[in-house]
Amino acid sequence: MLEPILWFVIGLAALIGGAEVLVRSVSKLAVISGIPKLLIGLTVVAFGTSAPELAVSIQAGIDGQTDLMLGNIVGSNITNTLLILGISALVIPLKVNKNLIKWDVPIMIAVTIFVYLLASNGSISFIECLILSIILLVYLVYLARRKGSVQPETKQELKKGWFSVLINLFAAIAGLTALIAGARWLIGSALIFAEMAGVSELTIGLTVVAMGTSMPEIVVSLVAALKGEKDIAVGSIVGSNILNLLAVLGVSGLFIPGAIPVQAGLLSFDLLVLIGASLLCIPIFYTGHKIVRWEGILFLFFYFSYIFYIYLSSTEHDFLIVFVNVILFFVLPVVVFSMVTITYMEWKKRYRFRNFNQNRQNE
Repeated sequence: MLEPILWFVIGLAALIGGAEVLVRSVSKLAVISGIPKLLIGLTVVAFGTSAPELAVSIQAGIDGQTDLMLGNIVGSNITNTLLILGISALVIPLKVNKNLIKWDVPIMIAVTIFVYLLASNGSISFIECLILSIILLVYLVYLARRKGSVQPETKQELKKGWFSVLINLFAAIAGLTALIAGARWLIGSALIFAEMAGVSELTIGLTVVAMGTSMPEIVVSLVAALKGEKDIAVGSIVGSNILNLLAVLGVSGLFIPGAIPVQAGLLSFDLLVLIGASLLCIPIFYTGHKIVRWEGILFLFFYFSYIFYIYLSSTEHDFLIVFVNVILFFVLPVVVFSMVTITYMEWKKRYRFRNFNQNRQNE
């Protein structure tokens, strides 16, 4: 029992240290190269923090543990959206880049719904995984062609030469290595704890493994937010969610003989929760172009409600029906009405402000 606890602590320390180094180095690389930090968050950091999900999913697929693989992917995205953004916003309000709202969040929602449609027949075939991999390539080409404003410090930083680039690149690789190793140690020890509790493979994937593989995103987002790198904090989450579905599911599926079976519970509940969490990002990101603390609390409320539901469902608790009815017929209607009202008021305010500026220009 002592050994898993020791590896859990070591893994957590590696994650925190790796995240610190990764965020610091990629931020400097963004300034040196003139690449907007949002794109760094959507690509380099997102790929790095999704590496544990990819490694776990490929291994699980090869071992025939497809429930664990799918649970890991879906659970990680739910954890990224609700838990990580919730905790990060609670620590410090997060600024949301306009391009993220305009392009990347709609892409994330579209990809999530597309995966749900692919899985709606009860399985995901090799061809469908190949389609997801092709969409991934298209998305990466789109990101490569996207242009952003060059940082004003770029010319000064470029004078430092290639030595500075190599140092920060090496630091980024070292930080990423520590992240992946830390996640592996954390997952291994957490799986031992979960197996001792006697829960199902899908439940382990949706909770313990998803939480473990999302630890890099949690630590990176918190460190980035505290350092003021808020484009990286939010961009890495959105990018990671997209990559988890396109790269992790798409690429992992290519290593699995035959179709990937999808449990009915995943279709009827967990994937719908993921779609709902993704849709919730639109009004929260749109209002004020930031995630404030009360919105972070809302994200956390839904995440812990989701975990509580899994607990009640797995134990077949008598309180399950009452809990579901309260969420469906009270909490969700109130939240939907509030989000629609707040979004409409924000749109109306911006519309008036735009008309006011146009009238002043005409005068």
